[in-house]
Amino acid sequence: MGALGIAVSDDPLALFTRIDGVIDFTVPAASLAFAELSAQARIVHVIGTTGIDEAGEAAIKAAARHACIVKSGNMSLGVNLLAAMVRKVAAALGEEFDIEVLEMHHRAKIDAPSGTALLLGKAAAQGRGIDLKQRSVRVRDGHTGARPAGDIGFATLRGGSVVGEHTVMFAGPAERIELTHKAESRDIFARGAVRAALWAMDQKPGLYAMSDVLGLE
Repeated sequence: MGALGIAVSDDPLALFTRIDGVIDFTVPAASLAFAELSAQARIVHVIGTTGIDEAGEAAIKAAARHACIVKSGNMSLGVNLLAAMVRKVAAALGEEFDIEVLEMHHRAKIDAPSGTALLLGKAAAQGRGIDLKQRSVRVRDGHTGARPAGDIGFATLRGGSVVGEHTVMFAGPAERIELTHKAESRDIFARGAVRAALWAMDQKPGLYAMSDVLGLE
């Protein structure tokens, strides 16, 4: 035990078996290692890490057979409420309303589009009943031709010290609806993660989202 009362060991599993859960905003490789350890220790794992590839997602899903994992591209309560609204609006409006997801973050962010933008795009796709992988447009350059109906576009901005700003735009004939969330402090992500961890303590092993924590499903 260190001077600050923090356990130190060269045996990660020994540490994981001594705790109730892990709140994880790291990098994909670390999150995958933590998920495996959480599964072995049968504890809670809250994952706020973004940029995890398909193989990593499959590994996390496998770990959730034994660990209670809450994973979200954004832990903010407001963003997850926004995603629920996006899903409903997308379901209510027809394909004459084009969907665009605009996001901006600080200059040091390393993945794009952001995990939050993808979360919102997935919500829009679910509302429309389409596959986001098949209908997302990440890059536009040169002579692109007319915009295909039903696609979901993403625009990524990077600069300065912006914590995070996201807008989902529904652009229709002669009118436009914009749903926006602006993060003013990173504290909101920490508060949401703690809420998720406390909620997960009473759940069975499985893979959950913040929408489950907030009772939005």
